Amino acid sequence: MAINAQPHLGLLTSNAVLMTSLLAWAVAQLLKIVTWAVVRGKWNFKRLVEPGGMPSSHTAFVTSLATGVGLHDGFDSTLFALATVFALIVMYDAAGVRRAAGKQARVLNAIVEDLNRKELHPERLRELLGHTPVEVVVGALLGILIAVWRL
Repeated sequence: MAINAQPHLGLLTSNAVLMTSLLAWAVAQLLKIVTWAVVRGKWNFKRLVEPGGMPSSHTAFVTSLATGVGLHDGFDSTLFALATVFALIVMYDAAGVRRAAGKQARVLNAIVEDLNRKELHPERLRELLGHTPVEVVVGALLGILIAVWRL
């Protein structure tokens, strides 16, 4: 028996909170390219798929979601509480855990460079994993502003 996906897709695209959250994420991703170009003087479209950078798209995504849920279901709803806790965990991870992992990668890459002088060629680790607190705050403000604007 075939399942018709059309009605389900329509339900997803008519969900204003979801579509607004996706918009906040997309705007943040595009802003990463712009901020990279402003700071470094060249365009780097790989920033669309790389972690880290200004602003935090993860943070924009989840704060837009939490704000949208609050505007839609009320800031006193259980669903808003759930979305807010989820957003705080994502933001903590972006600025804390992933940033620390990026710092460790930088140190390990320096060690690898020292070892490479002896003709070893191990793979370099990705250093831009997390976000600075400023990148997280800007991502949060972006997500909230887009949710308030759209909803």
